[in-house]
Parts: sequence; C-alpha cells; structure tokens
Amino acid sequence: MQDTKKRAALLSIFASAGLTAAKGIVGLYSGSLAILSEAGHSLIDLVATVITYFAVRLSGKPADEEHHYGHGKVESVAALIATALLFLLSAIVIWEAGRRLFGEEGHRVEATIWAFAVIAVSIVVDYFRARALYRVAGETSSEALEADALHFGSDMWSSLAVFIGLGGVALGFGWADSVAALVVAVFVCIAGWRLGRRTIDTLTDTAPAGAAQRISGIVRRVKDVVAVERVRVRAVGGKLFVELSVAVSRTLPLDRVSAVEAEIRKAIRSAMPETEVTITTRPRALDDETVMERVMVIARNRALAVHHVTVQHLEDRLAVSLDLEVDGSLPLGKAHEIADALEDAIRDEFGGEVEVETHIEPLQSDGVSGRDASLEQQAAIAATLRELASSDGPIRDVHAVRVRETPRGLVVNFHCRADPALSVEEVHAAVDALERRLRQIRRQIHRVIGHAEPAGATERETRRP
Repeated sequence: MQDTKKRAALLSIFASAGLTAAKGIVGLYSGSLAILSEAGHSLIDLVATVITYFAVRLSGKPADEEHHYGHGKVESVAALIATALLFLLSAIVIWEAGRRLFGEEGHRVEATIWAFAVIAVSIVVDYFRARALYRVAGETSSEALEADALHFGSDMWSSLAVFIGLGGVALGFGWADSVAALVVAVFVCIAGWRLGRRTIDTLTDTAPAGAAQRISGIVRRVKDVVAVERVRVRAVGGKLFVELSVAVSRTLPLDRVSAVEAEIRKAIRSAMPETEVTITTRPRALDDETVMERVMVIARNRALAVHHVTVQHLEDRLAVSLDLEVDGSLPLGKAHEIADALEDAIRDEFGGEVEVETHIEPLQSDGVSGRDASLEQQAAIAATLRELASSDGPIRDVHAVRVRETPRGLVVNFHCRADPALSVEEVHAAVDALERRLRQIRRQIHRVIGHAEPAGATERETRRP
C-alpha cells in the first residue's frame, strides 16, 4: 500500500512539473493572465505534490516513543500547507485580473495555436491524473493524495475556463482573458475551501461522520455487553483509533471479561479493518442479580475465598451465612478482623438489618510436597473405604483410590458411584459422611477428597503422575 502511494505521488510530481513549465512559457509569450494564473496554479500543485511525496513517505513510519498514534497526520499537515498556497494564488490572480479589467493600461493578449495546444493537453493530463489519484487515495485512505487529486480536478475545470477565454480573445474580446483568470481564481478558492475543511476536521480530531454510531451498533451485538457507555473515534492518516467504554455485569469472571473484549475487537475489525481499538470495561450491578451473586462479588472484590453461601429470606429480614477461608497460620484475632470487614461490606450492600454469620476455616495450602504412599497402605485404606461404603446407603463402587503422604498427614482421593437420580445435596451429604467416618477410623489422614459419579456413566481415566 505504501509503495502504491509513493508511486502515485511521484507520477504527480512529473505531471505537475511538465504542465507548469509549458504553461509558464506560453503564458509569458502570449501575455495571457489566465494562462499565467494556470501556470501559478500548476506551480503550487508541484510544490504541494513534492510536499505530499515526502509526507506520504513519513506517514508510513510506525508509531514510536514520541508519536504514539503513528505519523499519519503528517499528510494532514501537508494538505493544510497546500490549502494555504491555493488561497494565496487566488488572491494574487484576483488582484491582477481586477487591475487589468479596471486599470488604465491595456494588456495585449495573443491567442496563439501554442496557447490552445498547451491548455488542451493540460485538460487531458489533469483528467487522467485526477482519476488515478482519486482511485489510489480511496484504496489507501490517503488525505494527501486526495488533496493532490483535488488539485488536478480543479485544474481541469479552470483550464477549460482558460480555453474558453482564449477563444474569446481570438474573437476580439480582450477582456475575456481577465474574466477567465477570475474564473480560475474561483475554482482555486473552492478547491482550497473543500480541502481546508477536511484537513482541519482531521487535525482537530473531528469524528468521521457515522463512525461512532456504526461502532456502537456492532458492539451492542456482542454477548455479555450490557451497554455502550462511550465511543471516541479519531482519524489519523488511513487508520481509525477507537476508544470504547462498555459496561458488563460485575458478576462475570475476569477471564470472561477478557473474552468479551477480544470478541469486541474481532467484531469491529471484521467490519472496519482499518481500526485500532482500546477498550475499557466497567462493572455494573444488574437488576436481576441474586443475593448469592452479590455476596460472591463482594468477597471476590476483597480477594477472599468463600463457599457454602446460604441465603434465607425470613419474614422481616434477610439472613446470610457462609464459610470464609483464610490462611491457616493467621492468628485468630487477625482472621476475625477479616471476617468482620466482610460482614460489614455485606451489610453495606443489603442494609444494616441483614443478619450475617461467617464460619472461619483454614485455606488449603498450595504446593504441599508429597509422595505416593506404600502399596500396602493404599490397599488398606481402599479396603476400609469400600467396607464403609457398603453400609452407607447411596454410595457404592469405590474405585481409583490414591493415597499420598504429606508433612501434614495422608491425603486420600477416591471416586465412587451413586444413583444419578439423587440430588447433588443428597450425594454430597453421603460423601461427606463417608469421608468423616474414614478420618475417625484412621487418624493419620489429613484430608479426604471424594468424587462422585453417576452410576452407569463411562468411567473417566485416572492418570497417575
């Protein structure tokens, strides 16, 4: 893309240089203000095109420590310089045309065949260069090349006015040349105004028309986006930089929030590939949050591990009880302070009349070293588990028993089966009872973890390290 822009800019330089030289020579020999005006217009185009070439080269550089959004606005600065030159030329032409029309001195203008030929060639060249530049500017979103195309397009129409003026001079109407020059000045002013308005919009970060609404519509269709709070769009060269602020449910886990952001970026870039998106997600409390979800959010925001959250709606108040896990090595006083702070946060959320009870228990250690127990010990514990399960109601078929020795005692893991029609509460209570009875029989066991499976299900492979 960058090579295409450079090639288009170089061709414009050669075209502008050739037209400027031809118009200047013929204008001086014929004395035509209209042709000289066109020569000045082409000269400014040449200067602007040279600036455009270097601007296009510089704008392709990636972002760096000083230019965080890249160098795309260099093209806008080049377009602004070209705009200033256009207005300067139009002012000079208007002044000289007025002096010739209303001054005392006459100016002889010769409508030679060379004058007609140069202007005719200029019209053809301007037409094809404008078409080519508009096409490349559209493909590359280059403001500088679009400005160059606008110059050649206005040149074509102003050259046509000069051609008509030369015809008037050839028919004996000497004032037609000055009138044609004024028409050129008007075209130049119109081109400068159109170019300047777009350039200033870019330099002042005016959002492209309809871009924010289009992006908002795309984002609202992404799952788990509650609302689009703010959309900011700025154009820099051929890129759109988008800053988004979206609301998501505060109950979403962090990995899901990250996934939502990735889905938003993918959706926007699929529709608008030229965008670079920055997203800020804001948690929002939704009206349909349950009491349990709100309690879990409070605990998560305080980096606390809670479980067995029980919510009771009594006649005149709300009661919440939960298990709070803290570091087992903490003194009781410090652990109680943590529990008090959590209870206060829950009361702040639901009102001072809420009843909150917290059960403190030690957080399971992370990374405890251990090793497999002896085969005899594993077999003995497995036999005990199967014996207990045979008389323990719904639990049966104890299998995949693993026993590890740790500094704190034995850790036992096992799988078992239960009637798939039973509720989770019923199975959990039965497994808990089995675990407690095993620990009562074998005091050296520190922890037991039982995994219940529905009877008849395919057994999952148990992998040993």
